[in-house]
Formats: sequence, structure tokens, C-alpha cells
Amino acid sequence: MSDLEERIAKVVFNADGLAPVIVQASDTHEVLMLAWVDAEALRRTLTSGRATYWSRSRQEYWRKGDTSGHIQVVREARLDCDGDAVLLLVDQTGPACHTGTRTCFDTTDLEAVAGTAAQ
Repeated sequence: MSDLEERIAKVVFNADGLAPVIVQASDTHEVLMLAWVDAEALRRTLTSGRATYWSRSRQEYWRKGDTSGHIQVVREARLDCDGDAVLLLVDQTGPACHTGTRTCFDTTDLEAVAGTAAQ
């Protein structure tokens, strides 16, 4: 098994063969978006330096920016402690969100009660 395949084998994919990817700006560490990968999308991401995802709605691979020009150049890829989530640190060109905003997480505040460490 190659080094690349060993790294991909560490990922715990769900029953649909997918793992969530949290995408973060490499410079500001702002969370840009959440996407999904299967083993092939992760392989393409790790070997090309461009973020590639699996579209659950279209059932196809998509490389971020191929149609919009808003590319994501991968700077780092990390696996969480359980192996079931990927963190990509990217250089983002243009907005990350399909709505045209910088991040997918800037629209609706759920108005959570702010907790304290003593709670």
C-alpha cells in the first residue's frame, strides 16, 4: 500500500462512504464552508493541491472553482482525533459560498445563550 493510500485508509468514512470536510482559510483561520469527500475526492485533493469534493445532491465530483473561478488551493490537510472529519486549510480566491459570500457561516445567527466555564 502506498503512503497516500495509507493516509486515506486512516479516514473513517460514514455508511455512505463520505467524510465531512471543514474548510478554513489558511491565513485568517476563518471557517469558510463544510463539504463532503469520499476516498477518491480526498485522493484528488491530496494529489492535486486543489480542493475536490463529492456533491451529495448531484452525485458527482466537483473541484472548487472550476465553474466559478473561486478556487481553493490546499495548504494543509489534517484529520481529527477520531479520524472521521477532515480539516482543509486553503488559500481561497473569491467567495467560498455558492451564495457569493466569503463564508457559508455568515448569514443566520442561532442566538445561542452564551455559556460560562462555571456552568
